Amino acid sequence: MIRVITIEREYGSGGADIARKLAERLGWQLWDQMLTDEIARQMDCDSRAVEEHEERKDALHYRLFKAFLRGSFEGSLNAPRLKMVDADCIREVAERVVTAAAKSGNSVIVGRGAAYYLRERPDAFHVFVYAPLEAKVQRLRATGIRAAE
Repeated sequence: MIRVITIEREYGSGGADIARKLAERLGWQLWDQMLTDEIARQMDCDSRAVEEHEERKDALHYRLFKAFLRGSFEGSLNAPRLKMVDADCIREVAERVVTAAAKSGNSVIVGRGAAYYLRERPDAFHVFVYAPLEAKVQRLRATGIRAAE
């Protein structure tokens, strides 16, 4: 029996709208913005900080700085206290939150690697939403995003 649906999507494909409509129709919990909010709560930071880094790779200069910090004695002692909000930290917390959401069942989870984290669950159904480039551009323009973006 399916208790969790994960929806991964291309940017602009409308996957988030499909997930919202699916959750409403099934009467299930939608984990999209709520997932970001829960990650931020667990990391003790603002949701905007999580949104800036989630589903993205940190800049090369930042990754080099972090590698240097981890390699130094002082950095290894202080790194946990710094409460760094970066892609690696967000990924770790996202995995915990996604797994907890799946345990609660009757959940539609959007992005954040949910399909990967839940790949072994027999009660999870995974969907990937894509669309032609023209349709994605049209959908994004309708939301107010400029063509250059």
